[in-house]
Amino acid sequence: MGFSFSEMWSHMGWPALIVAGILLLMGLASLTVFMERLFTLRRSRIQSRRFAAQSGAHLGADTIDTVIEEADRFPAGRLPRLVKAALTHYRHAHETADVSSLRPVERTLRFMERYLDDMGADLRRGLPVLASVGSVAPFVGLLGTVLGIITAFQGIAQSGSGGLSSVSAGISEALIETALGLAVAIPAVLAFNFLSTKIGHHEAALRAAAGELLDTLEGWEEEVQEQSRRGEQSSTQRGLQIGHA
Repeated sequence: MGFSFSEMWSHMGWPALIVAGILLLMGLASLTVFMERLFTLRRSRIQSRRFAAQSGAHLGADTIDTVIEEADRFPAGRLPRLVKAALTHYRHAHETADVSSLRPVERTLRFMERYLDDMGADLRRGLPVLASVGSVAPFVGLLGTVLGIITAFQGIAQSGSGGLSSVSAGISEALIETALGLAVAIPAVLAFNFLSTKIGHHEAALRAAAGELLDTLEGWEEEVQEQSRRGEQSSTQRGLQIGHA
């Protein structure tokens, strides 16, 4: 029998066909996850760059509402969502009192740490599917090979005919399952490693942006405190002048 996949597929038993169908579904699932994550990361990167170019130059204490409105125009970007959440929380922290006596920047820092953890979990959504396919698919293929060999030997036993040709035909059909399992597992592992690297870079960029934003918020607070000190000093000086008069 020649090496024809269609012919081998037609000669496979039902157990081997079921295993092959499972492997094909696993390959389709890993391909879907890879394409979806790749598209999501690319769209987030593009919108984040556009938001940074439009809003990064005029970010100030008096333009928080404007920046938040501009962030709403880029819902798929991780950076706009991070900046919007941080500024919204910072504004709320300024308007409300805290029983722990933490400064608004400190409360915003704690919030951003939790938000970045949630965002990292969202970025890694679907990666367990790739990891599972990459680790399980070879064993599923091996299971199909074992079932195919069992089926081949059962056929030989029922027909009563032996020989190398009859045995090799059944074994070659069974080994297709192992090849299919490896063909599904190898791209899944490569896709997992590729996406993990991309997501790691994305998370590092978001954490760097979060650090820069916190530095900016800290600068705003220092300016407010400096203005308050100057106001107190001016009031004290005016009081002294009135007392001397």
